[in-house]
This record gives sequence, structure tokens and C-alpha cells, in this order.
Amino acid sequence: MRKLTANHATAERGRITLAEAAAMLPTPEGKRSAAVFEHGTLQVKLYAPRGSDLQQPHTRDEAYVVARGSGWFVNDGHRHPFAANDVLFVRAGAVHRFENFSDDVLVWVFFYGPEGGEADRDGYLSP
Repeated sequence: MRKLTANHATAERGRITLAEAAAMLPTPEGKRSAAVFEHGTLQVKLYAPRGSDLQQPHTRDEAYVVARGSGWFVNDGHRHPFAANDVLFVRAGAVHRFENFSDDVLVWVFFYGPEGGEADRDGYLSP
């Protein structure tokens, strides 16, 4: 396990607060997402899109947990509203983006699994 924030206290190794992660944004390079935790294939980031969301499809499956804000989410051709506390899943390679979102949007992003994504055994997420 590797916590990537400034707080390395032993008692806090497995805990990351929203405020702690948000303090890392934007990055010194101006990026709107920052990695905060890694373990095995799991990478946790905090993402704070502003203005427009220009992200490209990713090579691994990802789950978003909306910490703050609301708007619309486009996922593999489907568009639906999102709000705080929602969970959004995006399979590897799917075109996705946030649209018409509030200025305070913060989402936890969980990348996991192998390159190309995990197998969809029941076909539920197939196009």
C-alpha cells in the first residue's frame, strides 16, 4: 500500500480525507486530477473538472464516487444526471465525460484491474 498524500502518520495510512486530497489540486503542472493512493492494481485519484471535461478513454476499468457537485455524465453513448454520493462505472475503453457540471464537482476515481478491463461475465455492460 502506498499513500501519496503529505499525511504519512502511521494511524492515517489507510485513510484519506476529501480535504487532504483536494489540497493536492490543481497539481503543480495544472492537472485537475491527482493520485492519492495505490495498492496492487488499485489506484485512487481525486478529479476536479473545471469548465469542460476533456478526458480520453482509459485502458482500465474505473469507478467514480461523486463526493461533491452535480451535472450530467456521458458514458459509452448514454447520458444521465449525477449528484453527490452517486457511483458511476466506466468500462475500459469507453468514451466518457462530465458535462454541464457545477463548479464544485469533486469525484473519487478508482482505477483497477488489468489493462483492457475485466471480463463482463453476464453481458450486462456490453454495448
